[in-house]
Amino acid sequence: MAEKSRNSSLTAAKKAKNDEFYTQWADIEREMNAYLEYDPDVFRGKTVLLPCDDPEWSNFAKFFALHFSDYGLKKLISTSYAPNSNPNVKDVYAPTLFEFDDPKFDETKTRENGKKFVLDANDLNGDGRVDIDDLTWEYLEGDGDFRSPEVTELRDEADFVITNPPFSLFRDFLGWLVEGDVRFSIVGNSNAITYREVFPLIKGNKLWKGATANSTDMVFGVPKGTAVKEADRQKAERMGYASNDEYDFTRLGNSCWFTNIEHGRRHEPLQLMTTADNAKFSRHKDVRDSNYATYDNFEAIEVPYVDAIPSDHQGIMGVPITFLDKYNPDQFEILGTTEGDYPATKKYAKKKRVVNGVPQKSNTGTMSGVIRESEFGKGTYFDVGYPVRAVYKRILIRHRNEANGNLRVVFGEGTGLQDVEVESPNSTVNVRKVTDEQGNTRLVAEGGSAE
Repeated sequence: MAEKSRNSSLTAAKKAKNDEFYTQWADIEREMNAYLEYDPDVFRGKTVLLPCDDPEWSNFAKFFALHFSDYGLKKLISTSYAPNSNPNVKDVYAPTLFEFDDPKFDETKTRENGKKFVLDANDLNGDGRVDIDDLTWEYLEGDGDFRSPEVTELRDEADFVITNPPFSLFRDFLGWLVEGDVRFSIVGNSNAITYREVFPLIKGNKLWKGATANSTDMVFGVPKGTAVKEADRQKAERMGYASNDEYDFTRLGNSCWFTNIEHGRRHEPLQLMTTADNAKFSRHKDVRDSNYATYDNFEAIEVPYVDAIPSDHQGIMGVPITFLDKYNPDQFEILGTTEGDYPATKKYAKKKRVVNGVPQKSNTGTMSGVIRESEFGKGTYFDVGYPVRAVYKRILIRHRNEANGNLRVVFGEGTGLQDVEVESPNSTVNVRKVTDEQGNTRLVAEGGSAE
């Protein structure tokens, strides 16, 4: 039993280390600057909460404390997590002199309780500026878990929550933010966009990717002793982050910001070519050779690259999930994905997975969009009575001008009316003149309605 307990503790400690990623100052600065470029007063008169961000080590706390006055903040609140609740630091924790020399220091609470740090407009040390030296602090009643009632109360007080939550708790943390109806900017794994808790928020325009770090590397500090791939360590070092006495560094190419704070870069239109121009000039050979295939089980075309989205296609398109890095809600409408949240036009009663031409014993796995082919080839296929080629999960989109653009009303001969354009979700309505047996004349709309 003792050995089992010891193994559990080691596993928890290893998991905690792999969940500790300390965001770098430069990444925070770039993202916040994007919000300020869009709205210079975005933080003015506001309260910002940084949960699980002890000012002793958190760049989030240090950054916002430094910019407290020039951002015009009303209040900055940060909290820390109790050492005894964090297997990563439990055995190596020692209170800082900042805490130890304070009359409030408590030998038990320093380990069992989290702490709350507050910075407001009071220049406590009288040096003529408000900064990190004017922080006040106190022990929390609990361990500082963001789900606790007291930290939730701080969330409800705040206008913004900004942090890098533990990646393993990303779903819970995002749900906690949405529940609080608070504006936020958080770091997460870009694969989170596929989570069932996340994608509906993106589709509903309640959550979007941040302005920076999309399709680029982010460097994180990690506790000494954390397993870091040598290639990632070297990449971080080349980017200016060499290991030191406090931290090792790693790079994560799949990290990004998730936010509901407006920034101008999400309103920059994608510059696209027409279908015909893509067939001639696309830098992707497969697009030039075969143009755009149609899914066998969705009324949509397959667009394998974001830069190959045709500007003139009036219909639904399946695009890679990296599309969200460039998504402009003014230009496109998100309808769903090819994996369960948008209705397929065809279901297959029987299917057999075929990989590189070889039938497989197992058919496990999600069947996303598929394209009908003449024969089985390299890659993953399914035999549904004929060969269909599987593609990666796709986001289904259409041009916004089709969804909310003008409706062309075409009046038939004899109506005595000229064609017009009105706002409508349909693209064209044909109207003809009809005379009934009593001699009454009326206009009939086909494919829509006309008043």
